[in-house]
Amino acid sequence: MASPPARLAAAASNVVGKVARGGVADLRPMPRVLIDQGPNRSLYRLTHGAEKQSGPPILLVPPLAAPALCFDLRRGCSLAEHMVDDGRNAYLVDYGNVAFSDRRLGVEHWIDDVLPRAIRKVSEDSGGQGVHLVAWCLGGIFSLLTTADQADLPVESITTIAAPFDFTAIPLIAPFRPLVDLTGGHLLTPFYRLLGGAPSSIVSRVFRVTGINKEITKPLAILKNLDDRDYLAQIEAVDHFMDNMIAYPGRTFGQLYHRFFRANDLAEGSVDLGGRIIALSGVKVPTLVIAGQNDTIAPRAAVERLVDLLDNAPSVRFETAPGGHLGVLTGRKARHTTWRYIDEFLDDQVTAP
Repeated sequence: MASPPARLAAAASNVVGKVARGGVADLRPMPRVLIDQGPNRSLYRLTHGAEKQSGPPILLVPPLAAPALCFDLRRGCSLAEHMVDDGRNAYLVDYGNVAFSDRRLGVEHWIDDVLPRAIRKVSEDSGGQGVHLVAWCLGGIFSLLTTADQADLPVESITTIAAPFDFTAIPLIAPFRPLVDLTGGHLLTPFYRLLGGAPSSIVSRVFRVTGINKEITKPLAILKNLDDRDYLAQIEAVDHFMDNMIAYPGRTFGQLYHRFFRANDLAEGSVDLGGRIIALSGVKVPTLVIAGQNDTIAPRAAVERLVDLLDNAPSVRFETAPGGHLGVLTGRKARHTTWRYIDEFLDDQVTAP
């Protein structure tokens, strides 16, 4: 442990950094090259320079509503940076902002068009190799549905992080179920139809409420850790992430609300999209499932349900790691837990016969 004078000096330096330079976090995004673009899709190859990696391609898949910087939170705590530093051939798909004009876009838009096009382009850009998907939250659900529905896609493996598949196992939303049932499921329908979806401001507030205890105690925690630059940088980076939340398109939000939350389709291994059934049994690639030990949005039971639904996957691994919903992906402890699980899983896929 550092001596009191050393801690005082570190605290003073951090205060200067926050006041004079606007913060201590290095929020510079990883260098990237745009290789493809389309509606709600910008596809980037991540790089430290002009040199192109030749290894198996890895596509980072974010969820809706959350910005793609979830994979590139800050220097020193960025999964994207970690992969590039390790010499991996990493790509990132970014959905961009969602406007009111996108309100008619449904889940089908992402699993029929956005992700398949991104996957095929990544494969093409890497010489026709199969693609390894690493996805967070809803990005994991969409990745699995896309792969299950389109068997011809060049997908080699899937890693899902904090992706819930049994919504009855989420204590956070349990109190709302009786009210939803009482209103015949139409509790939120008028609101998302009127607003064209779930606005980014509401998404951000809901995300913050799930960590209300940390929000309340944050000022005290900052004072207590004023000498810990890495701690302060993480708080700044998370605040930056929260300030950049994106809206949900209206039709997509309606499908998530009625099919995932109300009907809990995914817990039974399939989802009904207007009479079109997509079953997770169609996933036939190795899958890694990771849950956060302190996640209130996607608790372990909700995430682990997926393990029993992938009947035709050649292998399914389940791991837990410290952290809440965002922390399990890119918290300070994720560097030695979640990222290590991903590294080991990806290495195993490369060496598998």
